[in-house]
Amino acid sequence: MRYSLDESKCRNLEVSTRREWVLTNGTGAYAMGTAGGINTRRYHGHLIAAITPPTGRMLLLAAVDALVQTDGNPMGISANQYPGAIYPEGFHYLRGFSVDDHACWRYRAGGAEVVKRLAIHPHENASTVVYENVGTIPFNLILRPLVCHRDHHGNFYENPHYPDDLEFLPSETQVKSGDVSLYLSHGNGERVAVQGWYYRFEHNRESDRGLADKEDLFCPCELRYYLKPGEKATIVAATRPSVEPLQISDEEALRDLRLSAMLRDAAERFFVKTHDRSTIIAGYPWFTDWGRDTMISIPGLCLHTGRVTEARQILSDFSTQLYHGLIPNRFVEVGERPDYNTVDATLWFGNAIYKTLMAEWDEVFATRMLPVLQEVYDWHVRGTEFGIHVDPFDGLLTQGEPGVQLTWMDAKVGDWVVTPRHGKPIEINGLWINLLRVLEWLSGRLGLDGTKYGTDAERAEESFNQRFWHEGRGHFLDTVDPTDASLRPNQLIAMALPFSPVQADRAQKALEVVARELLTPNGIRTLGPDEPGYRGAYSGSLPELDASYHQGTAWPWLLGPYVTALVRFTGDKQEAKRILRNSRTMLEEYGLGGIAEVYDGDEPQHPGGCPWQAWSVAEVLRAWVEDVSGD
Repeated sequence: MRYSLDESKCRNLEVSTRREWVLTNGTGAYAMGTAGGINTRRYHGHLIAAITPPTGRMLLLAAVDALVQTDGNPMGISANQYPGAIYPEGFHYLRGFSVDDHACWRYRAGGAEVVKRLAIHPHENASTVVYENVGTIPFNLILRPLVCHRDHHGNFYENPHYPDDLEFLPSETQVKSGDVSLYLSHGNGERVAVQGWYYRFEHNRESDRGLADKEDLFCPCELRYYLKPGEKATIVAATRPSVEPLQISDEEALRDLRLSAMLRDAAERFFVKTHDRSTIIAGYPWFTDWGRDTMISIPGLCLHTGRVTEARQILSDFSTQLYHGLIPNRFVEVGERPDYNTVDATLWFGNAIYKTLMAEWDEVFATRMLPVLQEVYDWHVRGTEFGIHVDPFDGLLTQGEPGVQLTWMDAKVGDWVVTPRHGKPIEINGLWINLLRVLEWLSGRLGLDGTKYGTDAERAEESFNQRFWHEGRGHFLDTVDPTDASLRPNQLIAMALPFSPVQADRAQKALEVVARELLTPNGIRTLGPDEPGYRGAYSGSLPELDASYHQGTAWPWLLGPYVTALVRFTGDKQEAKRILRNSRTMLEEYGLGGIAEVYDGDEPQHPGGCPWQAWSVAEVLRAWVEDVSGD
């Protein structure tokens, strides 16, 4: 799906630097930037390689300074932000930008017409950058690659010892630091060994987050081309030598403007396959694969895009990492042992197995997964990590340890857990009951006795309905033991599960409250606006962002559970469809072709967080297809 900005939007920096694009390669590597061409984040660059796929992501080629010369002085068509200045001011020459399987900028400068195209190579740490003369006059093109070797979460500064090695090979330049080499293949370009540092690039979006926003970059050489009309200059940046350039086609496929097609197209970038595992990246640019996010995303991203086989593989791969009845919360970028600090990822894992089998029954897969889920059940009943265990008094699942955040509302600032939710959260117990029913169902399908799971489910359902409803407030408690009656959206998750324990009359009452207090055009607020501690803006430094993350900030992914619950308990598909249609706007206003992680709780609801969030796309797609039969 192609997303475009016209000339007026490209030259308006307030617009073009707030519209970001990303290209992914299926192993965790990516390229990312803005429509205006200015790198506003530390994560922006032409090649961010996955050195240990899908992790170990390293920025290698940050940008290419480009100048065009016809008769007079060279004109810079690229753009960089420095303190108090933009140089060159290439955005003045921008005539259009588009992105689909590659990013494309169109420039007109001094009579010259130039198209720059950038694509990342599938399943390889490599990018191809092409400059083409699409005008009627020849010109000189001067390119200055700006490189570094750093973790994509970090910053880079002048180092007299960088690079460790710089070698000028025929048609290729090698820049080496540590064990990682960047090879710049530049074809027939005239290479000039002009080396030096460029200082104090400024990343404004990092400034907004209160993080270090300056860095330096190294230029290993200058490349010069004389381009006649129709001729091209091509650079390939890669972690191995002699990589052939991609053939980048500018032909646009027939656009399918149905919302379902747009969402399925958005889903493609999140899939990753490496020699270790098949998985889903939780979001670009800063997330890797998180257990919770992956399991929530599987129904939408896999089952409604024809990827049932991939769903089975992802679930099988995660099952091999089971530890004391828990799947990993996330696979860490540094270190060997994944993090297991989650109470809900494993319960979502059970739900994803059920949904996958419902989409396409596979007895071999079902037989393999049943003992895995039985192990999950056994550990939860007798007790596992972080105080997670079934309370023998009421059959509900309880959890929590001081200083640890285990639910999806997992923000932490220093030692302060913002929303600890210790005890028995409502969605955790909805998920626990759902898992028990999945075990009962799966046992029966395989001809085994699942009576004990059904008995446990009945007991937990009775306790759920006795303990979580608050008649006075007209909605469900967020936790019991201890009691928290704050108005939060987690009750929607319990309502929307395949085996929901929620009674219909109570769900209808609660949905009225949620619609009035939590529903916004771009997501569901995480706290009612009249509740103590409500924060309506997701802004400020990183600690301030974390403090507001689940205190009123609206999350698009929660539209999925809301719509499912709305249709299930009220039958109002028209209202559900109206709510989800706004995702068309969300796909174009932040990360092009993606849906943001969060929005402000209050108007005008600016998008924030991760520009391409997997479960935002997944849950909107799932609900659109499953609940409103949208096309």
